Amino acid sequence: MTRIVWGITGSGDRIEEILNNMIQLKKEYDFKITVIVSKAGEQVLRWYKLWTKLRASFTKVTTETNANVPFIAGPLQIGKFDLLLVAPLTANSTAKIAHGIADTLITNAVAQTLKGSTPVILYPVDQSSTSIETVGPDGIEFTINPRVIDLENVERLRNMKRLKILGSPSEIGSSVSNIIKMKRESD
Repeated sequence: MTRIVWGITGSGDRIEEILNNMIQLKKEYDFKITVIVSKAGEQVLRWYKLWTKLRASFTKVTTETNANVPFIAGPLQIGKFDLLLVAPLTANSTAKIAHGIADTLITNAVAQTLKGSTPVILYPVDQSSTSIETVGPDGIEFTINPRVIDLENVERLRNMKRLKILGSPSEIGSSVSNIIKMKRESD
């Protein structure tokens, strides 16, 4: 059975779409998905009233206590899982990963996973130099204007080896299935 770790950081942008894509992925492929959520990620899921839906849809959901709890980095690094996917990835976590900082559960998981052979897929939310329309937890639409530094950090990630950067949550299903297929063929 394919085992995936899905990390969620504290961004609300397209969070419901991402959650729905992951639920569909689990149904379509019967993947075993372990969900790790940053402290801010849990707050955002609660604000968007998605925490209960997440917990009802996935058997294993844990929230960050510190950079090593729950302990997931080691199993990811040595290949006990087939894939690490982080979606959404905040600008803060993007910057940390781009500059080698691993002081949170998810940034540490990415750093340690990249030291092994487990594939990593990331969906950074701030990727467009144009304004982005999004919806807040209260349903009100508003505009986000990513900073130049945020865009530079995403480009830095694009240039890192062994990272797949998604441009949209709609790419999750095909990217995950392609990586799992390639991994199976190489084993």
